[in-house]
Amino acid sequence: MEKFYSHGKLLITAEYAVLNGAKALALPTKFGQTLEVKPIESPEIRWKSFDHKGILWFEMTLQLPNFKANVTNETAKRLSECFLAIAKLQPNFFAPHNGFEMHSHLEFPQNWGLGSSSTLINNLAQWANVDAFALLENTFGGSGYDIACAQHPHPIIYQRQNSTPHIKIVDFDPPFKDELFFVHRNQKQNSREAIAQYNTLKTKQRLNFSELNALTEAILVATTLKEFEVLISKHETIVGTLIQQQPLKTTHFTDYPRAVKSLGAWGGDFFLATGTNTQYFKDKGYTTIFPFKEMVNEK
Repeated sequence: MEKFYSHGKLLITAEYAVLNGAKALALPTKFGQTLEVKPIESPEIRWKSFDHKGILWFEMTLQLPNFKANVTNETAKRLSECFLAIAKLQPNFFAPHNGFEMHSHLEFPQNWGLGSSSTLINNLAQWANVDAFALLENTFGGSGYDIACAQHPHPIIYQRQNSTPHIKIVDFDPPFKDELFFVHRNQKQNSREAIAQYNTLKTKQRLNFSELNALTEAILVATTLKEFEVLISKHETIVGTLIQQQPLKTTHFTDYPRAVKSLGAWGGDFFLATGTNTQYFKDKGYTTIFPFKEMVNEK
């Protein structure tokens, strides 16, 4: 049996703008996804997906070589598209094989937004020996920062230039990390829908990201919490203007005395908060809270 692993992701800076070449600071998480693959005699792919509690939540059989699924729903459609894309990128990959039994195991709830799709894509790419960024482009789409996080156990600066990913491993170990924590908004944001909405707006914007790029570099090396809070608050204002939305603190947490920053697609998933007052958010019904050290893979 072969086994593959990919890290989840958190996008700290350049949300949305990363699609158009802005520099982004992204962090791999301690939570990820595993794929186990075993050859079988039948000409088919027997797929099973297990959640973070080990409970089977989806299964299907895909006939080879036509990739016809025995179930019809959105999950089956997306997964079938992944195998079809693999066959396109690696035309002879399935020819010498009979079939496969494949088990996918998530380490986090699907609604956390840590990259259930990107970790799946990267695991499949490792298994089929295809370029994970090309597989992403042919399936779910996006900037690719999540694939870069899936592949790297360290924080990265990610930048897409002429559709080519550039990845720089960096040291993001702020001395104030004990005063950083991540809070889940109790709702999932659909990244594809968020990207589609952004693409309708970007033609109206001047896509000059020099200020955002400078903020990313400054956030990476900030040495005091106060400096960090000023930088992320400024970042929120710029991205809010870009996507024509109000920052999260303005809409939900005006009385919180410290800083709050959206991560990734605005409107769902995790956000970053500074300070140590996690009780403030618990009192408002946000009970899924992780300190920096329990969420971020610092290897």
